[in-house]
Amino acid sequence: MSKKYKKFSADSIGTKDADVVAKKPFYFGPQNYRLMLIGLAFIVVGFLLMMGAGANTVEGKYDPNAWNEDIFSIRRIRIAPLLVIAGFVIEVYAILKRNPKQD
Repeated sequence: MSKKYKKFSADSIGTKDADVVAKKPFYFGPQNYRLMLIGLAFIVVGFLLMMGAGANTVEGKYDPNAWNEDIFSIRRIRIAPLLVIAGFVIEVYAILKRNPKQD
């Protein structure tokens, strides 16, 4: 039985490792960045839809004797949080999506 050993030298070790590292593509591709921007847009729009007058604000002024029913609108309670959650789901997908050039 003959064992074959690879011959190593200090010159060959550094150059081979450097070549392998230089050829690796970046993890995120253009599609990942597009999806991240779309997810960020969903999150921003969701938070913008949640904004509005407070519970005791009537016509822009605080009135402790008044009650603003707009805090329970469909836009603030259902649509805006749904957009924020969808934005976070898109962000997670964009981060975990594999770049096809990386294989």
